[in-house]
Amino acid sequence: MASSISTKNMEEFVEERLIAGVLTGSFLQNKELLEGVEDVDVRGMRQRTLLHVGVRLGKADWVEELLARGADTDLKDDSQLNALSSAEEMVRRFPEELDRSLILKLVTLVHRRDQAMMHRPESSSRRSDDHITPVDRNNQDIESLKSSVDALRHEMKSLMCQLISSLEELKTQVCGRDTLLRYLEEAVTSTVEDVTSIRFELGGEAAISPAQLDPVAARQECVDAMLRRTTFVFGNGLDKMRRVYEGMYDEDDRTACIIKCLCWDDRVKVMVDCDLWNIGRMKKKVVELDGTQGDGSGVCSFCDFESDTVYLGAWGSETDVCSWLAWALSQLSLKLVFGNEGRPYSKGDVEREREWMRAVEEAEEEKRGEVFYGRIGDALDMRTELARVCHLAAAVPWIIAFYGSTTGRDCLQEYHPLLFSVYSNHMMPTLLAKARR
Repeated sequence: MASSISTKNMEEFVEERLIAGVLTGSFLQNKELLEGVEDVDVRGMRQRTLLHVGVRLGKADWVEELLARGADTDLKDDSQLNALSSAEEMVRRFPEELDRSLILKLVTLVHRRDQAMMHRPESSSRRSDDHITPVDRNNQDIESLKSSVDALRHEMKSLMCQLISSLEELKTQVCGRDTLLRYLEEAVTSTVEDVTSIRFELGGEAAISPAQLDPVAARQECVDAMLRRTTFVFGNGLDKMRRVYEGMYDEDDRTACIIKCLCWDDRVKVMVDCDLWNIGRMKKKVVELDGTQGDGSGVCSFCDFESDTVYLGAWGSETDVCSWLAWALSQLSLKLVFGNEGRPYSKGDVEREREWMRAVEEAEEEKRGEVFYGRIGDALDMRTELARVCHLAAAVPWIIAFYGSTTGRDCLQEYHPLLFSVYSNHMMPTLLAKARR
């Protein structure tokens, strides 16, 4: 009995690792795990199989291998979508992504093959031709199936050739763009040096700081600026807060843009208690955007919109502190940059307002069973539209800071693609545009 339980637990562990592998890695990194799984149709969260997850994330290598190992394209998740339906939905959402179209073609081919093989025996049994013996009829069925399989193999081979060709073309384009960017960077650097030299020769000040030409110096300048706006009310956490700010800067563009935007704004203030995880000693009562009042001793971080101040309890792991700081600073950046009471869009920008309202609706649909229910769920529980949309926007950097750039972005794209898109394509560029160059 003990041996069977151990084996079962080991199988569950491998299955969990595989699902995590589809979310965060390539097939080659997890090939050995897949070799040890008897059933490739194992289900995970929301009744989704490995094939479901691979299709929704656009992982062409995973989809190809799972189909080759016999993954069932007709199994449905709790939304009643099979792999083919999911592939079609992903192509509609991301029409410009080549991998999505290739995945749809592969899944369509295998789905048609499976359907043909499933219905062929049924249709054969209904034949009423008495002149054909059972043996001859079976031989005809076998030859027909062989012909269908050969045709499908030929079409799949053609698709794989197209995929390889497209990937090579993409590599060529990326290399070409990298070369152009390098030439452009060299040209800009040379021009800046020439202008700086001329200004010095004319007795004027250099217009451009050397730090703006050096990414390492620019990072250090930004972190130092944030530390100057930070007050340690209780305890001494200078070194820890430096690492936290550096973590925000390095983790992902979606967290870095926040401190790049705020570090030069004289209105920004960050108050820190290094000895507690909460802000109760610095701010006993807090009032949320929706008017809800709370006790500071139960809050890790808080953005006070009236004083442009962020309060932070910095006791705990640096990952926890970084995520809560990103959460509060993000809300402050919305208020200071967009000037719309904390909404992630400017007054009168109807198009962006509609996008964020759709993102809220999308989050409502995914609320039940959501991986990141904590922050997103708290945002949706707010009583006003202003509070909901502000906290939903701030949930993005919290998730990325807490779970890491790769896992955070992958899961946001999987479960909240519209939220991730509007944050990345509109809000983040707006914050960066406000940052001092």
